[in-house]
Amino acid sequence: MKKFADSIIIGIVLLGVCSCNSVKSTDLTNDNQVTSQTDSQAKTIIKIGSSSSTVTVLKLLAKAYQSQNKTVKIEFISNSQSEGAIAALKNDIIDIAGSSHKPKSEDDKGEVQYRELAKDLLLVATHNSVKGVNNLSTKQLKAIYKGDIKNWRELGGADANIVLLDRPEDESAKKLLRKYYLGAEKTTTKAVILNKEGELMETLQNTPNSIGAFSLASSLINELPVNHLSLNGVVPKAQNFTSGQYPMVRHIGIFWKKAPSESTQGFIDFIFSLEGEKLLKNNGFVPAN
Repeated sequence: MKKFADSIIIGIVLLGVCSCNSVKSTDLTNDNQVTSQTDSQAKTIIKIGSSSSTVTVLKLLAKAYQSQNKTVKIEFISNSQSEGAIAALKNDIIDIAGSSHKPKSEDDKGEVQYRELAKDLLLVATHNSVKGVNNLSTKQLKAIYKGDIKNWRELGGADANIVLLDRPEDESAKKLLRKYYLGAEKTTTKAVILNKEGELMETLQNTPNSIGAFSLASSLINELPVNHLSLNGVVPKAQNFTSGQYPMVRHIGIFWKKAPSESTQGFIDFIFSLEGEKLLKNNGFVPAN
């Protein structure tokens, strides 16, 4: 009887051990499945830094590329000026730098390479509260920035003070305005200076009677409810730039290392492909030749 009882106890113990082993084996199998799923979902990361004036076009291209390549994730580092993005590239913080200016002598020391991808028309626009003003001459635009014209009534609009939104002097938008329309005249001290193009676009939408200059393509892509002004009777659109009538464009390009990773090269190839060119055209950019 004692032997029989001992046999039962041993059997129970062995059964318990088997059960524990069985549970542990199942747990390990589940863990392996989770790990396998995690590994399969792992993505190659491409990091991009850009000036505030180039982030729109690069995000447009990145979105299209990621939709076709599920194993790639493109991350955007905080936007600054072109010089900051190029410095980050040289220090291996990012893989691609967006720039609104062509290479300077200090940019070309054998570390990086550059290629222009598009031309972006610079638009002068007003808040949608501004009525009766659809065109400005060079003289009128210069007078607004100088502070000589202060009220929309002087230009055929309503009796309302003009709110001038401007960019810093070292930004590409302000440089283009000076080159083609403003000259060296000092800007009024009453202008509201905004450091990033996105800030200017948002402020213009929310500020009645305001005026400012920014990317035409960004306005079209984001469907901004603002008034696009003609300058000297010429409408800001790609066809008028191509025909030589509208001169104010920004050159957008990218910098990358001489020997990029395979994933980075894949995105660069897409940017300059026929598909990338079509995407640029459809969104208001003029693809580079």
